[in-house]
Amino acid sequence: MVAPAERREAVAYLRASYEVSERRACEAIKVERTSMRYRRRRADDAELRVRLRALAAERRRFGYRRLKIMLDREGLHMNIKKLRRLYAEEKLQVRRRGGRKRAVGTRRPMTLPQGPNQRWSLDFVADAFSDGRRFRVLCVVDDFTRESICLVPDTSLSGKRVARELDAVIARRGKPLMIVSDNGTEFTCNAILKWTQDCGVEWHYIAPGKPQQNGFVESFNGRLRDECLNETLFHSLSHARDVLAEWQFDYNQVRPHSSLNGRAPALISLPSCSAASRPLRVGCADGLRPALTQPARDGWDDIGRDEETALDRTKKHRQDGLGGNRGLYF
Repeated sequence: MVAPAERREAVAYLRASYEVSERRACEAIKVERTSMRYRRRRADDAELRVRLRALAAERRRFGYRRLKIMLDREGLHMNIKKLRRLYAEEKLQVRRRGGRKRAVGTRRPMTLPQGPNQRWSLDFVADAFSDGRRFRVLCVVDDFTRESICLVPDTSLSGKRVARELDAVIARRGKPLMIVSDNGTEFTCNAILKWTQDCGVEWHYIAPGKPQQNGFVESFNGRLRDECLNETLFHSLSHARDVLAEWQFDYNQVRPHSSLNGRAPALISLPSCSAASRPLRVGCADGLRPALTQPARDGWDDIGRDEETALDRTKKHRQDGLGGNRGLYF
């Protein structure tokens, strides 16, 4: 009997069963008589509870912190501790969907973009239709604003298709300084290597078996799967495209991001970078140092040492294996 409500119920039971006074019943179970006459004065917050339940039903994978941001936008302000109490009383806790293995060992320095449109991250996410057929989604993310630049679902996504989609995005918002991806066959094929030479965009591959080096798009993939793919049963490719387009608009325009202090990527109003803007920087123990966009040294041309192209460097990397040139990694 810890809660006051349980104590009052116990006293009422003793009085009804043994026909004793309130004083005798309180003395028997060591309960203060003042607590028996206490009347709750706290408001029930009915309107707030209704709106909280509606938001939680609409966004089933949001916790109480993001729900508080959504309520603040609507003018419903309250203390975070009160919201957490109401959140728990309404039993709106998000059930965790299992854990994942954490990376162990030394991590390489991660390049830090200094503005929008400086670095994009690419990756694929797989799912299935209701009839069992598989499809994949090409995800392109701006690492600075966390904006979802492109979501392309299809049953077949080759390297040539990836190049066409990148051309369409660049025509809409300009070229980035760098693109980061894993070592999948779609990203290491001759079509992508030729595209990088034609467009002049720096392409960096992460180390094999190190997805944490591409953490921005991996985090986005988790949100996409948790909030959209796992919540929707897709019937056709056109249905998947419509649902993903709607979710992408909500992700960029409405959804609060903890890394952006609760703002949406669309609210990050900074001028896009150009080739002459500030270089990307690498985080290290002694601060930030310029990297990856340094001018060519004496004896080097714009393409590389002895006119070495990206295709030549990648072929050398494939021949050398893991013990070869590490310059493609960051």
